[in-house]
Amino acid sequence: MRRFRLRGLPAAQFNHLFSMSDDELERHGARRMVATDGGYPCRISLTDARPGDAVILVNHQHHRTDSPFRSNFALYVREGETQFDAIDEVPEQLRKRLLSLRGYDEHGMLRAAEIVDGRELEAGLDAMLVSDAVAYVHLHFAKPGCYAALVERV
Repeated sequence: MRRFRLRGLPAAQFNHLFSMSDDELERHGARRMVATDGGYPCRISLTDARPGDAVILVNHQHHRTDSPFRSNFALYVREGETQFDAIDEVPEQLRKRLLSLRGYDEHGMLRAAEIVDGRELEAGLDAMLVSDAVAYVHLHFAKPGCYAALVERV
């Protein structure tokens, strides 16, 4: 198995949102929401919000590249979370979802794509990272299509 580093988004990118009023958030295209079930995955900690937890839904540019594959999409963040950053470890949030793996080269160009059950993520990453053309992988939740996490080769 190839070694990999899996990371959530840095909390500092979102801290300013939590002190905004609902009107300010709306002007930024964001919404404060309350989780009603396990469908509110925080992209900082890579944990799911519990019912009753406050989350912010915001559009975020997760693939900052000068290629045609620059991308942004809606995602949830929770206040007070710590960035998930681990080697060869997969959080439960990813294990229980169908995932889209998108492998990019050093120029931000898509070089590989695959769908895997989260319980089989390591095998999917191993198959994708075997190619020297793939510099990093973005994980997306396959059904809604939103960004989940970054994977880099170790």
